[in-house]
Amino acid sequence: MGKIVIAIDGQSGCGKSSTAKAVAKNLGYTYLDSGAMYRAVTFYYLQNPFDLEDSNAVSEALENVEIEFKKDPVSGDQLTFLNGKNVESEIRQMEVSNNVSKVASIKLVRQAMVAKQRKLGSAKGVVMDGRDIGSVVFPDAGLKMFMTADLETRAKRRLKELSAEGNVYSLDEIKNNLAKRDELDSSREESPLIKTADAVELDTSELKFEDQVDIVIDLARERIEKEESYASNN
Repeated sequence: MGKIVIAIDGQSGCGKSSTAKAVAKNLGYTYLDSGAMYRAVTFYYLQNPFDLEDSNAVSEALENVEIEFKKDPVSGDQLTFLNGKNVESEIRQMEVSNNVSKVASIKLVRQAMVAKQRKLGSAKGVVMDGRDIGSVVFPDAGLKMFMTADLETRAKRRLKELSAEGNVYSLDEIKNNLAKRDELDSSREESPLIKTADAVELDTSELKFEDQVDIVIDLARERIEKEESYASNN
């Protein structure tokens, strides 16, 4: 079966990452977590503060940031490494969540991450989720999804995830964080969160996780078959 790039964009907490991982596993594709890359840069910033408005300072900081993805040898889960250290747990903390939109809105940061994302996905056979994957990173992706869900549902899902990891936050804290990120991501000047005209919108508010995964897989297989049919006839 041929390979395509699957771009999954959408709001925070609507199930993009978990869906992307499941789709990649089913199709035998590589999963690339663009959000983890921005979170890693944000974590570096919090550990090594620099002036976000100083382009020289930002450029210097980015030169000291090396991000890699490795599989956990036991669970098989993808882990994010920053400068050789596993930071998968640290980058999911609320302090990073509260600052990631601010860091990700910086043009130099986005340019650096987009270049890396394009390099990682150049061979196709990848599923990548984020905010600007279909609009900026892979505008020619074989399948573009735009996932949404109502704020209450997203906040409850995120609360469940964080609680399972032993973190204590209130539902209101998480709702405020998600609402703020929605506003920042959609209104930023550099690569804002938008639904492209050729993206398939998927509201997951009332969907079971298995159902939303199946929808994306079915659409992906349709696109792959169309590309194969076109290639064989030309």
